[in-house]
Amino acid sequence: MILALAGGVGGAKLAAGLAAILPPEELAIVVNTGDDFEHLGLNICPDIDTVTYTLAGIANPELGWGIAGESWAFMEQVAKLGGESWFRLGDRDLATHVERTRRLRDGERLTVVTEALARAHGIAHRIVPMADDPAPTIVHSDEGRLAFQDYFVRRQCRPRVERLELAPNVRPSAAFDALIDDPAIEAVIICPSNPWLSIDPILALSGVRDRLRARGVPIVAISPIVGGKAVKGPAAKIMAELGIPVSSAGIAAHYRGFVDGLVLDMADAGDMEAIAGVRTLLTGTIMKSAGDRARLAADVLTWVRQWDSHPAGPISVAKA
Repeated sequence: MILALAGGVGGAKLAAGLAAILPPEELAIVVNTGDDFEHLGLNICPDIDTVTYTLAGIANPELGWGIAGESWAFMEQVAKLGGESWFRLGDRDLATHVERTRRLRDGERLTVVTEALARAHGIAHRIVPMADDPAPTIVHSDEGRLAFQDYFVRRQCRPRVERLELAPNVRPSAAFDALIDDPAIEAVIICPSNPWLSIDPILALSGVRDRLRARGVPIVAISPIVGGKAVKGPAAKIMAELGIPVSSAGIAAHYRGFVDGLVLDMADAGDMEAIAGVRTLLTGTIMKSAGDRARLAADVLTWVRQWDSHPAGPISVAKA
């Protein structure tokens, strides 16, 4: 079984690629909940929903989040009434949040609710919240202490990040906890999500980082940086603000001591000399189509499943 760790758009794309080539019993996708929050009285789980909609094949291809062909009558009416309209909820997307909130208030765990919503979309693969309890990420910035969505959506990532505060002493969800110890796990794949905003919150859960390391299986990450730029989102901006080189070498340095391997785009072959202590795979990491997602997933799977037979040096895979 492959254990994938994912955030939003980039993570969802690779998760969909893995789901396209692996049967449900051979893949579990653990998703960040550090950006979950309550808005307009509803429980919103942005990364879980992005992964769910992407695997269901209904994600908005232009935005990367939300549902394709969405309408916005609800938000238009909220704005007309003077309500908070900075975080946009589409009309069909709204049903997800209403149903999730109802179930949570009835006492169901987020894991159970997420499974039910995925099943309603015809998804057989496991989508697992990193935690059932709240584990909010806080952004400390030049504008002060900001709730994640205030930084990410309301302020459009404009404030300068000084440090990130991850929820302390939160336990992983029971499902994630069981997966960590599952003897069937053969590798951990960190999807190309933002390491600071999406992956670190997962690894910061009580005991998770050390327990995953102790499994002794290959742990590999796909760099979200290509050619000195973030494929999506504020990763490059955050790296620069924290004084980290905006490169795949910078990503490798961030994950040093945890990952065994890093997947880089062919455009970053020049970073190889600056990366030490981990194995590397060079391939095409830009995912513009379903075929791109499946190809990258296949490249990474082949790499980790032949881990013991590979030399320790870099491996290059020709682009399809």
